[in-house]
Amino acid sequence: MEAITNEETKPKKNQAKEYLKGWVPYRIKRYWAYVVATIIALVMPWITIGGNHLFLLSFDHKKLHLAGVAFDMQELYLMPFLLMLLFLGIFAVTAVGGRAWCGWACPQTIFRVIYRDGIETKLLGLRKRIKNKQKDPDMSKSENQVKRVIAILLWSVLAFIAAADFLWFFVPPEEFFTYLQNPGEHMMLFGMLIGIALFIIIDVVFIKEDFCIYICPYSRVQSVLYDDDTVMAIYDPHRGGDIYEGQGYEREKKFSKTKDLLAANPTAECTTCESCVTVCPTHIDIRKGLQLECINCLECVDACTTVMGALGKPSLVRWSSENEVIYQKGKTNYFRPKVIAYFTVLVLVLVALFAMGSKKEHMLLNVNKTTRLYKVLDHGVVENDYLFLFANTDSKPHTYYFEIVNNDKIEIIRPKESFSIAPGKKRKKVVVLRTKEKLANDARKDVPIPVTIRAFATDDKENIIVERHTVFVYPRSDLIKK
Repeated sequence: MEAITNEETKPKKNQAKEYLKGWVPYRIKRYWAYVVATIIALVMPWITIGGNHLFLLSFDHKKLHLAGVAFDMQELYLMPFLLMLLFLGIFAVTAVGGRAWCGWACPQTIFRVIYRDGIETKLLGLRKRIKNKQKDPDMSKSENQVKRVIAILLWSVLAFIAAADFLWFFVPPEEFFTYLQNPGEHMMLFGMLIGIALFIIIDVVFIKEDFCIYICPYSRVQSVLYDDDTVMAIYDPHRGGDIYEGQGYEREKKFSKTKDLLAANPTAECTTCESCVTVCPTHIDIRKGLQLECINCLECVDACTTVMGALGKPSLVRWSSENEVIYQKGKTNYFRPKVIAYFTVLVLVLVALFAMGSKKEHMLLNVNKTTRLYKVLDHGVVENDYLFLFANTDSKPHTYYFEIVNNDKIEIIRPKESFSIAPGKKRKKVVVLRTKEKLANDARKDVPIPVTIRAFATDDKENIIVERHTVFVYPRSDLIKK
């Protein structure tokens, strides 16, 4: 009888090996995704192209660096495109893969994995197993209390590094460390560094996944973006059996033991081991159906794959869509109208961003009238004063001057000579324009005469040239001196 039993179990063991052969848990794949995301976040602020960063929004210098090109604050028309890319990108990813951002790239999730799985579990042994995220460490033991303090201290060091890395996208690293040497002169920077680090410590150590469940608005937004073809972690009730009954959040647990489940549904394959529940970082039961708390980390898929794989069966929890698993309408449709629309708009915004970015002006010019409207001299000569603000947004110094376009009746009195501006610097110039002859004859009111100013770099007139439109105010005729 024993020999028969062994012979019967051999096919199952072989089948189990076949299911688990070459299988790499999603948890390991996520770890590699976290490594890549961390390296990108830490390295990106240090990469420069021609002295400009890949991405830097500097409020100190009032500049935006994008893909190695520096834009002045007056050129921040690019920011709406960047924000549209960010939000449309998140919407598109959510429509296709659910909360894939939350489980695979969100800093909150990465920080929690580092602290809980790395420091508490692997390094200090405060938690016994990575696969059990429901049971908190026993803090009644003095040994665990010491380990807890050590874990918080270790995480505090990493939190300050993470806070500094975040600030590097607003304060260049080379300037950041210089500012740290003079804390009295940069109290705001120090305050932000400490404040961000404290938030990360409190969030990761004490708030934990409650941030994802109760604070983060993304979980509420996702319910609007989901459809029946959105890919997420889904339990297969057709194979596993209905563990819950009812609708939505009102569903109540019906079976807790395998014998009760099998009595109601003899073909049910769920073992009610609840491995998918104990491994969940947001403390939900995936068998209940779609829930806002699910962050698509796919830990439940790994847990069920291990249990069912040992029985020679495929996992009851899969990364799939409701149409494929629940409604059984065939394969998931990834190229549905909503997704196509999202990615079409993303491409259009990206093209517009590059098109606008390629038209960067290497010189900016603001033309403003002074408080004095005009000055009337002898012989009917009239002067208008202006304040020109030049900005050299190029990476090298240039010499500038300007001219009046298509109007030979007005001449430039001041300044008479060109002037130089260093890269990234600004310079104000008081400009005086004077009439050569009578421009108007109106006895009732002053006459505004359109004037076009063409400013240029004398050393690179072909590439660095801008035009600005203003008006020359000519007084009414009774004010003209004869």
